[in-house]
Amino acid sequence: MRRKLFMSGVLVACTATIPQWASAYEAGDLIVRMGAATVAPREDSSALSIAGVGAIAGSGAGVDDNTQLGITLTYMLNRNWGLGLLAATPFEHDVDADTGALGLGRVDAASIKHLPPSLTLQYHPLPDNRRFQPYIGAGINYTTFFSESVDSELEAVLGNGDLEMDDSWGLALEMGIDVALDDRWTLNAAIWYLDIDTEATFEFDSGVVLDADVDVDPLVYAVNLAYRF
Repeated sequence: MRRKLFMSGVLVACTATIPQWASAYEAGDLIVRMGAATVAPREDSSALSIAGVGAIAGSGAGVDDNTQLGITLTYMLNRNWGLGLLAATPFEHDVDADTGALGLGRVDAASIKHLPPSLTLQYHPLPDNRRFQPYIGAGINYTTFFSESVDSELEAVLGNGDLEMDDSWGLALEMGIDVALDDRWTLNAAIWYLDIDTEATFEFDSGVVLDADVDVDPLVYAVNLAYRF
């Protein structure tokens, strides 16, 4: 679904009737983009580990996709270089767990929210007046997790529980394209890679403590309408 949304946005952008006279970006321009952003985790989880016992063979955790309102800003330092900021409304994900040798199968484990603000330095290779303005960027991502809650399906087995997920610092990469509608408005399609590594710790009233290292490492797909100030 996320790939269809992303490709549809690219198709619309590339087939729109666009004037040739759209102005090039200049130093001091602020481009505000707003639209749908989908976080698609490419998670790689370590085995779940019971404190004092060790790793559970065949176990692991997974995180589902989520789409929210995405907002990105670019402040142009000059005609080629800009500072980019990725923001969004909080993403919400369900977490499931494969219990492996515990023999409980795959269970709904938790729900979480997170915000992954990212700051990048963008390069715009086509400074002249163009209907298409591609760009690439690299920078840093900070992801904070909150509103973590343990699912009732897991609590039914292990008792009431709490979940804590560590915040994360990592690399952010992006690429995108702006397609001019007029001198101020553009359509935009973009994709990010975010390096998000966290440790999930489940603590239950029964005394059981489960830990797992999770490399979320999502791709973020976005289709936006943008305005240049």
